[in-house]
Amino acid sequence: MSALRGALTAMVTPMNADGSVDYEGFRKNVRFQLEGGIDGLVPLGTTGETPTLTEDEEERMIALVLGEVRDWEQRSGKKVPVVVGAGSNCTADAVRYCERAKSMGADAALVVTPYYNKPSDEGIFRHFEAVSRVGIPVLVYNIAGRTGKNIPTPLLARIAELPNVIGVKEASGDINQMMAVIAAIKMRKPDFAVLSGDDALTLPLVAMGGDGVISVVSNLAPAPVAEMTAAALSGDMEKARAVHYRLLPLFRAAFVDGNPTSIKHAMNCKQMPAGTVRLPLVEVTDAAKRVIEGALAECGL
Repeated sequence: MSALRGALTAMVTPMNADGSVDYEGFRKNVRFQLEGGIDGLVPLGTTGETPTLTEDEEERMIALVLGEVRDWEQRSGKKVPVVVGAGSNCTADAVRYCERAKSMGADAALVVTPYYNKPSDEGIFRHFEAVSRVGIPVLVYNIAGRTGKNIPTPLLARIAELPNVIGVKEASGDINQMMAVIAAIKMRKPDFAVLSGDDALTLPLVAMGGDGVISVVSNLAPAPVAEMTAAALSGDMEKARAVHYRLLPLFRAAFVDGNPTSIKHAMNCKQMPAGTVRLPLVEVTDAAKRVIEGALAECGL
């Protein structure tokens, strides 16, 4: 069975009105996730606005989440993996971020395809080869919509043979590609985790043999997202479908005006620590606010 399985939350970075990181808000959010039964936490990803954070801010957040999670594990007896975002379009920096995650005690590193540079397939392979040598488990993050480069399944299969590469966050949005990844890699390597990067595709991915989701919506609703994913993984598709369709309006609204701006507005509506965003992101439009607030009401949240 995959080391990463179930519902993991791609955590927002809550911010104060002046744009500084709200560390106590972040602590509250971590505790809310753990109490909601989430299966894992993913700080410093895209949803965490990592490109705008300083390294000091990042390290303080890593230490905070690891401290809270390890304390929770000791008290509850439940393992909750922490997968720290460690991507960069500079391979040397990605290696350094993976080394930092390893030295601080993270369970794994999430490494996105190098963006903007648009490397060849061989360049992408060598990038992941370099980070795999650090010795921390590596989760590949494939999201062509943000990076400009899709990782085709034959290339991912090659990357999957590298030491310490344990799975993929599949955010291509292409259900056929997801099926190809499961057929070509997971069927041969059952421990290779295939996680959806899109909330709305969690149920179909699990039905095809995937392992769960790295969720945006679970920032606001960890319990129902975890419930849906657990039901699907256990084969209770009737229950999983019921939760899926209950949450579907929010799955859609969470990206209506970008991420994490949309989910942050939803969290602010529920008086959860989220706050503002840093430039170049800006607050969602009034039209988007109406969509998000309508989705919250429709979902009963």
